[in-house]
Amino acid sequence: MKRDVIDSESGTGNSAAMTVTVTRICRYPVKGLSAESLERADLQPGEGIPEDRRFALAHGTTQYDPDAPRWLPKTSFLMLMRNERLAALDTAFDAATGVLSVQRNGKIVARGDVTTAVGRAMVEDFFAAYMARETRGRPRLVEAPRAHPFSDHANPVLSVINLASVQDLERVVGAPVDPVRFRANLYLEGAPPWAEFGWIDREIDLGGARLRVTARIDRCAATNVNPATAERDLNVPKALQRGYGHVDMGVYAAVVSGGTVAVGDGFEAPSA
Repeated sequence: MKRDVIDSESGTGNSAAMTVTVTRICRYPVKGLSAESLERADLQPGEGIPEDRRFALAHGTTQYDPDAPRWLPKTSFLMLMRNERLAALDTAFDAATGVLSVQRNGKIVARGDVTTAVGRAMVEDFFAAYMARETRGRPRLVEAPRAHPFSDHANPVLSVINLASVQDLERVVGAPVDPVRFRANLYLEGAPPWAEFGWIDREIDLGGARLRVTARIDRCAATNVNPATAERDLNVPKALQRGYGHVDMGVYAAVVSGGTVAVGDGFEAPSA
């Protein structure tokens, strides 16, 4: 297949180009828990955003060997699709110290260096009590190597959301839709609604990195959870199906060439 590169400097493409800009970069250090916004991210080929989905809260019945990491389905872990109470928590992870802090209603309810057994146990104690009715056995905070994050996708990728597509979905829903429902790594503006679906199998020069858009992202009931209230107040997959005949929102992108991507970086994408 002929490679079709969208170059941010030359503006080359198949048709008239427009600038698409990164407005927000997010990582989710613990699968299912809150987002952390970044000003920039250093990307490496074949990897995702550093620290993204590095940890997950595995059910006590989940078999996971950190010395032989393998991809597991999201049902192996506590996650928003089934455990909306997770959205009521705010978390912060300091990669330099390994300390994860968990807050509820503005108060710290758990804190520990989750790179150590003692620190993990402190965090696990909280979740064992907080999620007692929803977890299969005592939850374990497990850690993945950088090349095998706890993503819903079997291969390390970045998830990308076109904010114009979310705004168009609001028209169908008849209510505001917080883009954070989609838990993306890169949030973009400047492209027409749904233009991102036309980028599949194409490459994008963004900041100092090159990404290849690989697939559309099909959405599950996790997007029904309001990240601000922890309530299931919308049926997003149903709205997508009703309005567009599919349940997709956003695209996956793999890092082809490494480099730094920052908020405000842009690329030239073909117009619709």
